[in-house]
Amino acid sequence: MKTQTPQQFIPLELETHPTVVTAAAAYYLRKGQQTLRIWACKGGPIRPLHVGAHLHWRTSDIRKLLGVQA
Repeated sequence: MKTQTPQQFIPLELETHPTVVTAAAAYYLRKGQQTLRIWACKGGPIRPLHVGAHLHWRTSDIRKLLGVQA
């Protein structure tokens, strides 16, 4: 059985990238990654950008939704 190491993410206040991947967005929003994928398909409080086959979530949208200052 393969064990997964939990990913480490920097605090949202210190995030400098304009977008983050789904795993990071889910961590910041305290939602499951699958929930965010459903938001991408059916609509949700924020929408992702499609970068190739990947979803990227705007850091500014996440901050606004959570009421976090940059």
